[in-house]
Amino acid sequence: MTGFPRPELLATPDWLAEQAGRPDLRIVDVRWRPDGSGAQVHAVGHIPGAVHLDWVTDLAEREGGGIVQLAGPEHVASTLGRLGIGDGTSVVLYDDTMGLYASRAWWSLRAYGFDAARVLDGGFAAWQAAAFPLSSSTALPEPATFTPRANPRIRLSASDIRGLIASPDAIILDARAPAEYRGFQGNTRQLGHIPGAINVPVGAMVRGGSQVLRGPAELREQLTPAGLQRGRRIVCYDGSGIAGSRLAFVLNLLGHDDVAVYDGGWADWGERLDLPVER
Repeated sequence: MTGFPRPELLATPDWLAEQAGRPDLRIVDVRWRPDGSGAQVHAVGHIPGAVHLDWVTDLAEREGGGIVQLAGPEHVASTLGRLGIGDGTSVVLYDDTMGLYASRAWWSLRAYGFDAARVLDGGFAAWQAAAFPLSSSTALPEPATFTPRANPRIRLSASDIRGLIASPDAIILDARAPAEYRGFQGNTRQLGHIPGAINVPVGAMVRGGSQVLRGPAELREQLTPAGLQRGRRIVCYDGSGIAGSRLAFVLNLLGHDDVAVYDGGWADWGERLDLPVER
């Protein structure tokens, strides 16, 4: 965590092992599987004390056309309360997919005013590599009360994005793979990217052969082509808000404090023929 302007957003396995007994700390397993078996993966073995969260059913809802977006405040508050996450609680989130789903959960909590969340660097694999114990207990903690306070500044819609295209005060970053960004791949009616968006693939932000983030100097070098400047608003998107949230997390970790996510992402933009596309 050394060298990051906001180290409080990141947890290492050693730090988590030391802090795990705190009564105000909740550990959340965000490992997700498309077939819905994430809870079964959790039951087989997880970090002791962790509760399982399915980002699709617990923090999101399907809009028209199957687009997955952040759920309403009542739904999110109910989910967090059931998992023992309330006002005054701290949270550590982890997954086994380069922090993608943990970062999506981090952003979802932040969108409702919860700022005391960290992402475990390296995720479940890093915990295992450190030879820390696992548990198969699925008991939930005592329910808590979470008070959602929506932060519209960090969650944008298609109409918001359209208004920011070509704005000198904002920069749009596309977190997808280069082939999707260039319009060579995809499954939406339109292929390509939002006009003016700069491609910053999140897959290259972890160290080779691991799920641990690269150091701050390496990450800043990767972001150099984006021309990021202090005081300029940053908007991140990908296909469905997953990689976009991961990119937003990394940017916050590096000290950028005005970072938003286009929740619908290309799944929304690419299906709409009334919106401009660049290839």
